[in-house]
Amino acid sequence: MISLKSIKKAHENINKVIYKTPFAYAPILSQKVGNEIYLKKENLQTTGAFKLRGAFNKIASLTDEQRKKGVIAASAGNHAQGVAFSANYFNIPSIIVMPEATPLTKVSGVKEYGGEVVLAGNNYDEAYEYAIKLAKEKEMEFIHPFADYDVMAGQGTIALEMLSKVPDLDYIIVPVGGGGLISGIASAAKAINPQIKIIGVTAAGAPAMRLSFLSGSVQDTTFVKTIADGIAVRDTSPVTFKFIQELVDDIVEVDDEEIANAILFLMERQKLVVEGAGAVGIAALLHHKIKFSSPKKVGVVLSGGNIDVTMLNLIIEKGLLKSYRKMKLIVTLVDKPGSLMHLTGILSKEKANIVSIGYDRTDLNLAIGDANVSIALETRGLEHQESIKRALHKAGFRFVVE
Repeated sequence: MISLKSIKKAHENINKVIYKTPFAYAPILSQKVGNEIYLKKENLQTTGAFKLRGAFNKIASLTDEQRKKGVIAASAGNHAQGVAFSANYFNIPSIIVMPEATPLTKVSGVKEYGGEVVLAGNNYDEAYEYAIKLAKEKEMEFIHPFADYDVMAGQGTIALEMLSKVPDLDYIIVPVGGGGLISGIASAAKAINPQIKIIGVTAAGAPAMRLSFLSGSVQDTTFVKTIADGIAVRDTSPVTFKFIQELVDDIVEVDDEEIANAILFLMERQKLVVEGAGAVGIAALLHHKIKFSSPKKVGVVLSGGNIDVTMLNLIIEKGLLKSYRKMKLIVTLVDKPGSLMHLTGILSKEKANIVSIGYDRTDLNLAIGDANVSIALETRGLEHQESIKRALHKAGFRFVVE
């Protein structure tokens, strides 16, 4: 494991620039999942994510001669902002290679911190390959986002802060992409308390590290697809995998709908804006992916809050659908005066609020004289949706749920 001494040294290095984010009890979530839950709110970190810790520690650990060359990194966004911020602090140039589909908020964040952005590749791994090539050409220092001991030591400072606040934690739940965060946290936590359980959470659309953990050997995947772009890593790092094999107790996975539901829960019930990667630990708790033999004290790392505003609407929509608070229907009715009023009358009796409606009589699959009504409803849960469907069936309407 990374030595506790090096992690404490990293905490000294970064102390002057990081925000010691709150580690606070979450009463509503605790009651909901039946455990004592505490949230480490790295979404409130200076750059919006934990990555500043590792990036700053790495650059602070370079020699003056190394720093003068400038630094280069590959990142889906959060490491990028951490490197750009740190380079700006030391007044050195930085180039950040980001995947072409990186959310605008993260690209803008890098530029605001003085970093030069180069967009290349469809995912982190392709951006990484290009960045390595560019680093050699320009003779700049490459700052790896996770497979670096100084970076992992920086991330491990999160565990120091968590355990200083709640020393008797039983579990720490950590998002897993490349594995640097969980490697650092597990190293610090297990050194302080060998009995503590460390649980990783991956996105179902980026399963490489979980597959590696389960099989006991490095497994790579061919592509990734998830709304949790901060942990969308295609290949497993042998460096971090070694730490995970030794120190992590389990890795579970959550899908995009579960992540969206967790983001919505955090917004509504905790008043926190958290990106997809930062919400996976909450998703794992809400959807019972982690089994506890008895009530435990659990710390959850909310790793970042740099969510793209244009993506937020989609995520909220998914969350509403997943929690049965929104329902989409396509109803076929006879295209004559009064038919639509009859339909909306039934929905009114069921106390379903219509939020959007569309009317189509031109679909080639329709019989002549019929029309399709696409309708979105605000609902009050699964039982309410079932009641709406029964009412429509009873009235003789043909419909499908989208």
